[in-house]
Amino acid sequence: MPESIFPLVDATEISRLVGRSAFERGQAYFRQGAVVDVAWNPATRVVSAFVQGGAPEPYACSITLGTTGRGFRPIFSMCDCPVGIDCKHVAAALIDTNARAMKPLVASSGRPEASIATDWKSLLGSAVDVTADRAAANTEAAGTVPMALQFELRERAARTHDRWRGPTSTSASPRSSAAVAATRRLGVRPVVRSSSTGAWVRNNLTWGTVVHQANRMNLDAEQHRWFAEFAAVQRASRATYTGQDLDWIYLDEFASPLLWHLLDEAARLGIALVGVKKNATVGVARRASVGLDASADESGGLALATTVAFDDAEVDVDSIGPVGAHGLYSYSLSSTFGVTLAPLDAPLTDEQRRLVFETPSHVIQVPRGEKSEFFDDYYPRLRRILPITSADESVNLPEQATATLVLTAMFEPKGRLRISWGWRYGSSALLPLSATAADSALRDEADEDRILSLLSHTLTARGWGGADPSVAFASRNVFDGVDAAQFVVEVIDQIDGRDDVVVETVGTRPDYVELTEAPELTVTTVETDKRDWFDLGIMVTVEGRTIPFGPLFTALSKGKKKLKLVDNSYLSLEQPVFERLLELINEGRSMAEWEIDTPRISRYQASLWADFEDLAEETVEATSWRAAVSGLNAIGAVDTIAVPSSVKAELRPYQVDGFSWLAFLHAHSLGGILADDMGLGKTLQTLALVAHAREQPVAADETRVPFLVVAPTSVVSNWVAEAQRFTPHLVVRSITATEAKSKKKVAAICAGADLVITSYALFRLDFSAYNGVDWAGLILDEAQFAKNLTSRIHQCARDLKAPFKLAITGTPMENNLLELWSLFAITAPGLFPSSRRFTEDYVRPIDRGENPELIARLRRRIRPLMMRRTKQLVAPELPDKQEQELQIELAPSHRKLYDVVLQRERQKLLGLIDDLDKNRFIVFRSITLLRMLSLDASLIDEKYANIPSSKLDSLMEQLDDVVAEGHRALVFSQFTTFLHKAAARLDALGVPYEYLDGSSRKRKDIIDRFKQGEAPVFLISLKAGGFGLNLTEADYVFLLDPWWNPASETQAIDRTHRIGQTKNVMVYRLVAEGTIEEKVMALKAKKAELTDAVLDDEAAFSQALTADDIRGLLES
Repeated sequence: MPESIFPLVDATEISRLVGRSAFERGQAYFRQGAVVDVAWNPATRVVSAFVQGGAPEPYACSITLGTTGRGFRPIFSMCDCPVGIDCKHVAAALIDTNARAMKPLVASSGRPEASIATDWKSLLGSAVDVTADRAAANTEAAGTVPMALQFELRERAARTHDRWRGPTSTSASPRSSAAVAATRRLGVRPVVRSSSTGAWVRNNLTWGTVVHQANRMNLDAEQHRWFAEFAAVQRASRATYTGQDLDWIYLDEFASPLLWHLLDEAARLGIALVGVKKNATVGVARRASVGLDASADESGGLALATTVAFDDAEVDVDSIGPVGAHGLYSYSLSSTFGVTLAPLDAPLTDEQRRLVFETPSHVIQVPRGEKSEFFDDYYPRLRRILPITSADESVNLPEQATATLVLTAMFEPKGRLRISWGWRYGSSALLPLSATAADSALRDEADEDRILSLLSHTLTARGWGGADPSVAFASRNVFDGVDAAQFVVEVIDQIDGRDDVVVETVGTRPDYVELTEAPELTVTTVETDKRDWFDLGIMVTVEGRTIPFGPLFTALSKGKKKLKLVDNSYLSLEQPVFERLLELINEGRSMAEWEIDTPRISRYQASLWADFEDLAEETVEATSWRAAVSGLNAIGAVDTIAVPSSVKAELRPYQVDGFSWLAFLHAHSLGGILADDMGLGKTLQTLALVAHAREQPVAADETRVPFLVVAPTSVVSNWVAEAQRFTPHLVVRSITATEAKSKKKVAAICAGADLVITSYALFRLDFSAYNGVDWAGLILDEAQFAKNLTSRIHQCARDLKAPFKLAITGTPMENNLLELWSLFAITAPGLFPSSRRFTEDYVRPIDRGENPELIARLRRRIRPLMMRRTKQLVAPELPDKQEQELQIELAPSHRKLYDVVLQRERQKLLGLIDDLDKNRFIVFRSITLLRMLSLDASLIDEKYANIPSSKLDSLMEQLDDVVAEGHRALVFSQFTTFLHKAAARLDALGVPYEYLDGSSRKRKDIIDRFKQGEAPVFLISLKAGGFGLNLTEADYVFLLDPWWNPASETQAIDRTHRIGQTKNVMVYRLVAEGTIEEKVMALKAKKAELTDAVLDDEAAFSQALTADDIRGLLES
């Protein structure tokens, strides 16, 4: 299908719609290419366009068109600029539409079938111009009226009767006065061939009526389209003339160079170019050129005559006129009128136009006594405007001396280089790099620009300036040290010897050498008197030269690109090996905080050593280092260890891998984190490790000591039960009271035990007693309890003396990276630096998104010492878990109250959020208030008890279906008061349930009742039931109030979606629409990315909770 033809819109109507001023500004916009895009819908007659204005984004315009006798006209317009309607952007869009309408339409349909005989003619016709030769004949044979473009030289006519009516011009006469002759213009108009006389006649055809005359006058369709386009181009490129003389278009004012394309197409279409008189001739030459011819006059002065040539043949300068700025025409007013048009190679500048058309008699006279001034001051400038020749060779035109760029290099003491640039023409004095008013006449600035452009690449490619040559050459003139060496080798040596450049040297030039071979790196580890630390040796050599490590590291740290040695050799530091070396050294320094002359590395930093190995050509390892670290560098290569036969369970393959990894860590006294998903058997893997350790022989002088398990109080009994179930041969002791209360010493209880289990609270209260016992290892279950590095629990775990420490948690990081640091500070104290340095090196850059590579580096560092498997990865046989978000609409009265409270709390917190640490309590109190209000209005004040809770209503509806179908459900909330209200509703409905929160007594009995009983609903507070529970009897989970910590919800869901579950698990999150809960869900998704990015995959990082996050929670 052919592309839709754009409409031709009457320019007079455009001007009338937007006004003359906006029309002229629209023309300027069009010429500047401001119309980004334009589209035409013929069905709706709407033109749509984007026009670039003063704003960063283009303005969108829409113009509805109507029709008139002369074609289309705009009847309504809109624009999203400040004006709104009928603006300059609308004008530019319509002018652009006219320009597009002129382009030939490539027809691809409606063509009659052609025989093979005519196919070859149509294919070859355009190539050999047969079709062009026969165009007129074919037109007339088709019965249509042919058209021609008629030319006439016109001159101004005075209106004697009515100043507003009558023609403004008349045919030019050779007898006209000079004043009238100066107004001559070359006019063109459409004419048709008379059917009676064969002459070319106007027949009431004008540029204003040609658009709609095609059918009435039976005009040739293609020729008619050409005339419509011709008129559109002229209208689009100038303000419309609104007088009565609409017969003529004047080529003197034809601004668009598309004229030459139109004239070429006219020949192809058989459109004749004719004059008014029968014997007139009209022609088009290939090119026109203008210049000045210098000759000596009789008085010894100079005559500079304007010359004009068409196709290299001179024409009479007195009989020429302009075709816009892009062409010229030559005419003759003798008995036979003739005119020839020709395009210029380049548009006439204002200076050229004045010389050609405004010079009296087209000759400039220079008196003899002023010739020197002419050649010194004017000739150099004039030859840059127009070519100057001397056809009769009577004037010896001086050749301008070529420019030479001079670089003066002054070598000063202490390795300093001072340079300056300048120009020299022949034997003249040195001129400054940039032209001044005083010397511009002596210079060929175009040649200077050429030389600078050629050389600027050499400078900019080496980093000696910007892309602008003037910036590149003037940016610096003093160089010290390695910069001087680099400039001499990379710039001076490169440009010296060129024909257009001279290097002049002052002083003695040092013998600088660039080292270009690849550096070689050797790293070593040497034992020290500290068990976990080794000295790290780093040696770099290039081309046989040993690079001193101190200066090298200093240069790398300061971001230097080059390093100069004492022998005047230098090398580039912008090499991958140095970039990577700097990263590793900085990381090692931050971890150990060592001085540059005594680098150290910890055996916990196995992945860091592996990176050094990858970078170095040679490594030399201490024996003890190799033994401790080799397995950590390839966790997958850890040998599988047989599970002790005393373990009364068959471990799954992934559990065997986990047990083998734990056994490897324990054998080498290395700590770690077991971070498998909830429900994958972390307790069983750990008990297998304890059983394995108890089977290892001990020296005769050693006493077997127990492992210490520290767990939440509610989980202690579960550890005892799991140990009795899977490792009944182990001697297990649990401590359930302080020494003061039980009247028993911790040491006495532990004597003879294989495994001692206590709670975090008791461990903290009686820490000195626990620290007085020798332990085989410390095991922290639900280790997130020790993640707060300022807490007493964390400090006790770090301080306890034990050769092996293991953290067990399904959520090693819930809110921020410092939580991960705190667990490794307990289990692998040499892995990361202090919390302050870790925050500076990792937390803040990652939070700000400054260095995505940091996440990958962090993952590499923790991978050897943390094992994490997901259920999807190792337990694909688990039934599906489907999660759904239920949007709850608040009741009208509830919505009204919520909006009022939201506005009040937002105003109260205004200004407090910026200082979040100081105002944290107030801020989070307001957030908690809004969360409670999203659940039930009566939670914030009992006086609102009459306002219904849509969330409770929805929960009861869901539970009604769940219970009716024989399913069992866990219902979680952070607010026990809301759980109590849910319990009251269940009581009213007669639905049995169990209830558990942090204040519940006999926790185990409540859990057993649900597991073994028939109650279909278990109401659980999120804090009390987030860990230590195995509730696979339930297959539905309801989360009543979302929170931004995704780990807490995941823990709750995994109470039922874990190994042992045989049914699909359905999870429903109830979210109140238009409340803070929606903001919490979005924030939770961001925080989930944090955990995934560091622990699970390569996802993009997201910040932890910030002031901006809280602002988002308070938005409406």
